[in-house]
Amino acid sequence: MVDKKLEAVPNVDIDNEGVFKYILIKVYGKEKSDGSEPSKLIVRGYQRCQWHSDIYDEVSNSVQGLGLDTECLGGGRIEHRPDNKKIKVYGYSQGFGKADHSESRNILKTKYTDYEIEISDEGY
Repeated sequence: MVDKKLEAVPNVDIDNEGVFKYILIKVYGKEKSDGSEPSKLIVRGYQRCQWHSDIYDEVSNSVQGLGLDTECLGGGRIEHRPDNKKIKVYGYSQGFGKADHSESRNILKTKYTDYEIEISDEGY
């Protein structure tokens, strides 16, 4: 059975252009009667947020309103260049640690299918 509230949460929500902090979040649905807990990974990044924790607070508050729980799996930075269809995922969060950038790239590819998405462990 599909958790409709969990499925309603978009996989990707990042700013349309620029360089900004991002986080990788695991969103949990309601525990099922068999004890399993459905979940999905999402990517969020916004220039308006000064800290990775600001992004997490914003997202966790919005999905908790749907009855879902969240866990931040790390962060970094995204450089989004729509003019040449490129995204670079790199760096880390001082508070949450480094996200799995390859996982983040896979999630970003679900929305930006025709983009070149580069990942790097370099930089902050």
